[in-house]
Amino acid sequence: MDTAIAPCGCPATLHLPLLSDGRAARQARQAAARLLAQEADAWPREVAEDFVLIVSELVGNAVLHAAGPYVLTLSLERGRAGIAVSDGTADLSGEHGDARREEPGGRGLKIVRALGADLFVSPSIRGKQVIAVLTW
Repeated sequence: MDTAIAPCGCPATLHLPLLSDGRAARQARQAAARLLAQEADAWPREVAEDFVLIVSELVGNAVLHAAGPYVLTLSLERGRAGIAVSDGTADLSGEHGDARREEPGGRGLKIVRALGADLFVSPSIRGKQVIAVLTW
């Protein structure tokens, strides 16, 4: 596994190529938990829970709606965390149809926003990056 965690100084960062299937969200949650454990004093517990949920939602969205390869980049500094998920699809619209209340999906980015994260979508050489910034 090609994982890099920068252990010293601020911000602490992690860069992880993800699996190209349904296991990617679990892999991303585990990586986020490792970073949280390494930097445990940097944030309140409730922020840590939100952080892991945001990581899971963004990776799940990428695997469901975009082509690979998928890459997760996490950055943490006191008072702010960045989560970036790169994929191989250039579509920046975020349009995947509206989910109806009775349907189980379609609310990932709404959840991310409800948790207080700012969201950005940026084109990249091989597709795009969806970026969430969480502050506290």
